[in-house]
Formats: sequence, structure tokens, C-alpha cells
Amino acid sequence: MDGAGRLTRSPRSLGPQADLKAAAIGAVVLLREYLARRRNRRPAKPPVIDREPPNRFILMVERYLPRRVGLAATLAILLGSAGFGIVKGGHVDEFITTLSDTRNALANAAGFRITTVAINGRKQLSQDEVLAVGGVNGRSSLLFLDAATVRDRLKANPWIADATILKLYPGRLQIDIVERTAFALWQQDGRLSVIASDGAVLEPYVSRRFLNLPLVVGKGADTRARDFLALLDRYPQVRSVTKAAIFVGERRWNLRLKDGLDIRLPENDVGNALAALSKLDKEDHLFSRDIVAVDMRLPDRLSVQLSEEAGKARDELFKDKKSKKKAGDA
Repeated sequence: MDGAGRLTRSPRSLGPQADLKAAAIGAVVLLREYLARRRNRRPAKPPVIDREPPNRFILMVERYLPRRVGLAATLAILLGSAGFGIVKGGHVDEFITTLSDTRNALANAAGFRITTVAINGRKQLSQDEVLAVGGVNGRSSLLFLDAATVRDRLKANPWIADATILKLYPGRLQIDIVERTAFALWQQDGRLSVIASDGAVLEPYVSRRFLNLPLVVGKGADTRARDFLALLDRYPQVRSVTKAAIFVGERRWNLRLKDGLDIRLPENDVGNALAALSKLDKEDHLFSRDIVAVDMRLPDRLSVQLSEEAGKARDELFKDKKSKKKAGDA
């Protein structure tokens, strides 16, 4: 026993138990500190906000709509707003042109630039005019060139009756066109135009190269000229002295000769009237007479209107004949 009344133990016998106990206590302390640190590192739970539960429609939307639909809707709204601004500001054509130029530039960079253009069948239009009408320019690429659109644009030109577009990759374009032929000059309401045989107006008359074309005048003369002029060609005696064919009331034709003589043709049997007119000139030199009009509208007669001078001479002649007759009777 020690001085305090306790039993003394030898240090040898207490050593292992004390070490184990101390180790256990240390392990417990370390574990407690480790758990405390882990607890402190956990994120704090967000405060719970009491709110009313959503209605049934919102629950259905949240349940059945695909994910990121809100992002898609936002993008759609932005694109719609941009489109509305382009349309409202009148920039649609500029926007389309910009997109077209961009994709053509990419295609040209990839090797689809139009390097060769062959145009066949043109006579009145130049190569630059054909390309401009078709919408083909230096920025066009063969890859994105719409052959149908080019053909429609070409056919919209009055000089071009038909067109064929061939794209020969990688960079060759062939255009075959069928041009209309200038057939006659058509005058209506003081305006003079060059027309084709089908009556299509080709262009306003501004060039002297069309000076020798036949002249037709009046409403409806443009579409009826081909048949009438073909009939008139059968009588070269009359055609050679005709200056203009005038369509009257959209029913019948008058001829204006180069010396100013008017020939009023009937509505029907025009061929027979022209044959009789040609015969009269051959036999009686009708076109050389001092007359201003020949009326052939009645089938059983021909009326001739003398000029003012010829009428006065005729009246004087009748007066002389009457006076001589009276003197003879006396």
C-alpha cells in the first residue's frame, strides 16, 4: 500500500492496459472530430418557402412537356421578333440577297464557281442582256443556281419564246434560247411598238432597224395582223403600194396606200375584194387615178371618191356639157 492507503501496482503489470485504453480514447476523439468536420462541410439546406400548390394545368405542363422547351420557346420568340423586324423594316430582299450571296460564296470557295457560259440562239439580245435577265452574275455559283428559275425569268422577256438551261459541273453553264422575230409595227393611241407574229409586244419602236416592217394600226390589230398580212401577200400588186393596214372597229380592215389613197375593205370575202382591187389597178390603173378613197364594203358595188381638184374638174366638165347641150337644143 502507498501512503494514501491505495494498493500499489507495479508498472509492469499496468502498462499494456493503459496503452490500449489511451489508444481507444484517442481513436474516439479523432472519429468525433472527423465527423464534426464532415458535418460542417455539408451545404446548408435551403429554407423551405411555403407556397400554394400549382394548379392542375401547370402540373400537366411540367410533367408532359419535353425538357428545355423553355429554351426552345425563347429562341423561337427571338427569331420571330427578328423576322418581324426584317419584314416591318422592308429589308426582306436585302436579307434574302445576303443569304444567297453567303451560300454562293461558300460554294464558289468549294470549286463550283461559274467559269464558262455558252449562250446559243441569241440574235437580238446580247450575252450580257441574257445573263442579266436570267439573274446570273459574278457571285452566282453553279451548285445553287436554280435552272427552273433562270428559265422562267428568261421566258418572261418578250424577245425570248423558250429557253433551256444546262448545268455542267463543276463550272460550266449552257443557255439555249429561242428568240421571237420582229414581225410588224403596231400603232395604238399614238404609241408605236414592235410586235411578234403572235402579237407579243417586243419593245417600243426606237430603232430604225425596224423601219421596213409593215405597219398595222388600231385596237386588236396586233393579234389579227399575221393572218391579214399573209392574205395581203398573195396580191403583191396591192401589197407593194400599201403603207399601213388599219383595223376598224375590231371587225374589218382599211388600207392606206403610200400616195394617201384609202381602200375600205369589206368585213367578209376580203380575198375576193383584194383580187378585184388588184385587177382594177392592172387594167384601169386605179391607184394612179386622182381619187382619195375606194369603198368596197358593199358586195355588189364599188364606190370611188374623187379628190377635191378632180371633183371641181368633173363639175366643170358637166357644166360645159350642159351648156353645150342647151345651145344645141336652141
